[in-house]
This record gives sequence, C-alpha cells and structure tokens, in this order.
Amino acid sequence: MIRTTLIASCLTAAAVMAAPVRFTTFTYTGNDEIFASPISEYEYRNPILAGYYPDPSICRVGEDYYLTNSTFAHFPGLPIFHSQDLVNWTQIGNAIDRPDQLPYDGAGISRALFAPAISYHDGLFYLVCTMIDAGGNFLITAEDPAGPWSDPLWLDFDGIDPSLYFDESTGRAWMLNNGPPPENAPLYDGHRAVWIQEWDIAARQLIGPRKIIVNGGVDLSTQPVWIEGPHIYRRGDWYYLNCAEGGTSVNHSQVIFRSRAPDGPYVPFTDHPTLTQRDLDPDRPHPVTCTGHADFEIGPDGNWWSVFLACTPYEGGHYNTGRQTFLLPVTWKDDWPLILPPGKPVPFTGRGPNGIGLQESAAGGFPLTGNFSWRDDFDRPELGDPWLFMRAPQEQWWTTGDGLTIAPRSDALRGRHNPSFIGRRLQHNRFQVATALELPATPGIEAGLVAYHNETHHYVLGVNRAAGGYRVFLEKQQGAAEEAQVTTAMIDAQPGDPVVLRLTGHDVDYVFEISQDDGTTWTQIGGIQDARNLSVETSYDFIGVLLGPMARQP
Repeated sequence: MIRTTLIASCLTAAAVMAAPVRFTTFTYTGNDEIFASPISEYEYRNPILAGYYPDPSICRVGEDYYLTNSTFAHFPGLPIFHSQDLVNWTQIGNAIDRPDQLPYDGAGISRALFAPAISYHDGLFYLVCTMIDAGGNFLITAEDPAGPWSDPLWLDFDGIDPSLYFDESTGRAWMLNNGPPPENAPLYDGHRAVWIQEWDIAARQLIGPRKIIVNGGVDLSTQPVWIEGPHIYRRGDWYYLNCAEGGTSVNHSQVIFRSRAPDGPYVPFTDHPTLTQRDLDPDRPHPVTCTGHADFEIGPDGNWWSVFLACTPYEGGHYNTGRQTFLLPVTWKDDWPLILPPGKPVPFTGRGPNGIGLQESAAGGFPLTGNFSWRDDFDRPELGDPWLFMRAPQEQWWTTGDGLTIAPRSDALRGRHNPSFIGRRLQHNRFQVATALELPATPGIEAGLVAYHNETHHYVLGVNRAAGGYRVFLEKQQGAAEEAQVTTAMIDAQPGDPVVLRLTGHDVDYVFEISQDDGTTWTQIGGIQDARNLSVETSYDFIGVLLGPMARQP
C-alpha cells in the first residue's frame, strides 16, 4: 500500500485545464518456458521474485523472514517482503513511502536508491542504504517492518552499499560499506575496498577508527573489480564476510572471507568464488547470468540459505526483466560456505526448506514468480502495490476507486521529474499486457500504454484527439535524440469511446495493437518492434522495464 499525504485537489494548473483520462482495467499475463514445467508440492521456483527485484537483503526475526530490494529512482522505494519459509513471499510495505522522505526529483531513473541492507536488533528493524547523487548513505528504522519507517539519519562516510551487523555475542555493532581504496588512489579502474567502523547502538553514531578490511578483492594482484555489497555473519568461532566481486554484469561473482574478529584481519576463500556463472557457455539454453550480491540467512530447516540477484536473458545477453531475486541452499565444507560448485548452472527449481514448496496462489494480492495472469480494475481506494512512479510525486494527479483517472501533465518520460505514468514490473520474457481506456475528450491530450526502461529507451502506444478525429501512434525512444520515432494511423471514434491497447512480447519481438471492440479484433501499429531497445545490455543501467498507463499534455 502506498502511504501518501497528498490530496486529490493538488493538481497543477495545466492539469486542471485538461480533462483527466479514465483507464478501466489493466491486465498482465506471463508465459515463460522456464516456468512451464510442473513442480511438486515440495519444490519452489527460481527466481523467487521474478522481474526487477535486485540486490536482495534478508534478515530473520524468530520464525519470520524479511527481505528488501533496490528501487533506484522508482517510488515507493525499498519494498519489504515477508515469508515464514523463504519460498512464499508477500509484500507488506515499502520503507520509502512518503514523498518527503528522500530527495528524488532530478535523479536519473537508474540512480537514487542503491543496495539496501536490512537487519534487526532488540525490537527495532534497521535499514541502511545509499541515496546516490543526493545525500549519500543513510539509516532508517521501524518497530514494524510493514512501516512506518523513520525519516533518514544521514551517515558521514564515503561510498555505497552500507550494511549494519549486530554481534549478539558481544553487544557491539559494525557498519560496513564499499568505499575508496587506500589513500583514495585506485591502482586500476574498478579498484575499491570494503571499510568497517563500529556503530554505537545507543548513540546512533559511528565511533572509533574507520579502516579497510578488504583491499580490491580476493587477490589484489589480479586486479579484481568492484568489491561491494558486504555482509558479516557469525558461525561458530568464525566471522564471515560475504561480498560481491567482478561488477554486476556477466563477470559478477560472490566471494567469501573469514576472521576471528568482526573487524579482521580477514582471509579469503581462494579455491573459487562461492557463486558465479561467468565460466559457463553463454549459448546454453535458458542461461542464468550475472549472479552475485548475495545475502545469507539460516532457514526454518536450520540450514543456511542464500538470496542473490541473477538475470535471465532471452538472446545474446539481452534481458528486459532486470536483475531478479533467486534462492539457493548453502553448503559448508571445512568451515567455508558454498552456494554453487564451479561450472554448475543455477537451477530454476529446488526443494524448499523442510520440503515446503511454492503455493501457486498469491496471498499478497499479486504473484511474484511463475507463469500467471493478473488484473487490476482500479477499484481500491488507493493505488497500492505493485504500482510504481518515476520519482516521488509531489502532487496527486491520479485517483482510483471507479477505474484509474490520470490528469495529463507536461512532465515528460524523457525528463527527470514525475510524469503522469504508473508502471508495474515486467516479470517475463514472453508476456502480454493490455489496458482499457476511454478516449480523451480534450484535443491534443495523449494517453496510452507505456513500456519504459529509462529516459532514453521506451515505447508509447497512445491515442489523442486530433483535428480530423482520433490518432493512434507508436512512439519509439531509442537513444538520447530529442525527437522520438513515431508511427501513426487514424481511427473512427468519438470522445469517451472505449479502446484497448495491447503489447505482446515474445523474447526479442514486441507487437503493439489497438482494439475498438473490446478485444474481438486487433490492429497492429508500427510492425514488429525490437525488444532489445529496452534491454539492460543496450542501456547499461541497473533497472528493469515498467509497463503501465500514462496521460500527458504535450
């Protein structure tokens, strides 16, 4: 649920001049081959959170598990999921759900909130994160993980990926993060370090010396890049430091260090990474790539488990679903943890802790994995999950309850503000999405269905009232050019007439269509489009595609 203090009367003067556009339904269906095989009642599916749910962080409190993910410049930010078995998850809130909590405006869509880490101590949940480009590292807290979460306490240290470790055996706490190398003098591109400093729990501040515990990575002589996402755990007499290494693309990996003290010195596990897919044949069927940014927790079966991010490309390393959350058991040998042996591919199914399998129906209101169909009639009093905005709205330009009405505004999809667009995550390579709307009555107002990756790569299938009737158009933004490519056609229609806009995706092919008879017949607009225009491999960013309705005043 999206908490907001905004009220419906807070519309811009420009938006009041144009009649709002009413959308009556939105449907989404996913049908990927990786989810097609049946599973037993004892099994779960990977990814456990399909679609754009990167950088997972997990903590356990009693019999309950809580997980959060990065959301960059999408709002609300940092979703909070709950489970009691590590397999079946329900979203219970968002840690950033108030527009004034953080300064989003002007942020690139792939900037803002990087890599949160969630932890718990003595009745209080802690979440540390980085607001890149606008404030740096911060901490928020909550007594209830569903919220509300506090306003941010800003932390005075450089770098990203903070993580807060509570050592219950000593009562002390430690703050870790990815930071600059010694003397802030990198020896090569991507040379980073892991830093640690004690955290005073009562005073809520850093104390004592700040120092580096990993310089570069497992072996500095090999010039390892982007050591990041650090987490500490204790098992027996050892403290384990779990980090990502190799960057977030196909060379991504997870590496392990251990020490007798939380602040080191740490010795690396040198036989091989505890997780990577970089040595596998890239042309194998249904590859899983980019594995890393893992976090560990003890499961309900008493064994260790790992959540981590990975990608599922459809062709040549291209993927539009973003980085997704996977689950695998952790095995221990000679007091070292291993997620996967070298050369073994990440499986799409597994036996759950204590033989607990996936419940195919979603208790939380929307499915998170597998093949499914989902529909929103916008009949709730609030928009709610899984919908996202681009940056935090500063005025309420939408209403729900009797369909979704959107007030057209001039903020552009290419801009860095908050356009009148809401989107849900793309969760499949093969999918169909449709929205039904009433043709806008105000001349010039555009409304439609958006497939959005970032400011420079997106599609809009839209309609508007023109001088000679109604125009349907397909707009393709490909790169930084100010003018998008547009294909148009005219339709015979009247203000308020219902139309349905549809996008069908089949790996690399996207097809956009319009229906004027509630889906009985369809007209294709713009021919077959290239899905790779919305790929992470094309845009080189950290997010996945959002799909949803939009209205705008050019």
